[in-house]
Amino acid sequence: MEKRFDVVALGELLIDFTPAGISEHGTKLFEQNPGGAPANMLTAVNKAGLKTAFIGKVGNDMHGNYLQQTLKEAGIDTEGIVVDNESFTTLAFVDLTENGERTFAFARKLGADTRLWFKEVNTALIKNTKVFHVGSLSLTDEPVRTTTFEAVKLAKKAGAFISYDPNYREPLWENKEVAMARMQSMISYADMIKISDEETNLMTSYAEPKEAAEYLIGIGVKVVAVTLGAKGVLICNEQGSMTVPGFESKVIDTTGAGDSFWGAFVSQMIKNGEQPQEYTLEELGKFARYGNAVASLCVERRGGISGIPDEKDVLERLKNK
Repeated sequence: MEKRFDVVALGELLIDFTPAGISEHGTKLFEQNPGGAPANMLTAVNKAGLKTAFIGKVGNDMHGNYLQQTLKEAGIDTEGIVVDNESFTTLAFVDLTENGERTFAFARKLGADTRLWFKEVNTALIKNTKVFHVGSLSLTDEPVRTTTFEAVKLAKKAGAFISYDPNYREPLWENKEVAMARMQSMISYADMIKISDEETNLMTSYAEPKEAAEYLIGIGVKVVAVTLGAKGVLICNEQGSMTVPGFESKVIDTTGAGDSFWGAFVSQMIKNGEQPQEYTLEELGKFARYGNAVASLCVERRGGISGIPDEKDVLERLKNK
């Protein structure tokens, strides 16, 4: 049966307040940037011309209204967004170093994204997608943790491939041990996983990217990508692994870089029509190069969703490198 959507994602939809200069009084100015890793990922998929939908919860407040409007303008279906009168939209405050790297502070005590119950989920969206994507921020708290697992189980039953991006954010976890246990608890459901080189020893007992990726493949994951920052990405499947170099960028803000890579990479997998396990390593390498081009453009702008480039700009970068 033909699916209505190419990718549906469940998770956090939030505002990233990103540094935007200094006021006349010498205090930091922050820019209201719509984001959240699953929404960033969907935006990259959508920019590649595919159909997407988001499932999550926002507060009945100015930020929640802005986020819904942003997703609609990006072409992402928003019928799965629940509006909560009891909690506020989650906010993330991002501090940037001179080379664009980030530290985070969150306003998420009873953040709306953590308050999503499975009974509120539009299950028709889950049953009608080729790929279902989740991250680990929806595993930090109840009820959204249980909701995430129920949604993943439903998606697998309906024939979707499960995409997982752990996206570790230390301030949101009780401690590192809890984070590791819960982040790893999703692995057995995942067909495709994207981790960063800083998350390898959180998701596995191996710090080295190649060893971590091979371990994940060995326990049943079909495709693994380990992002390596400016060095590119390590791609791994049952045939082996390969490193796909990145592109040179004038880095302003790395927010959304990994998300945009993964959305772009998954979009190319979907466009080429095969199942994840059917692609050769060389084919996955081509998809990764496309993803690297998207990420290299994303980091040259501020913000997650707003930083993700149009496909014409991606093709231009691929042509010129």
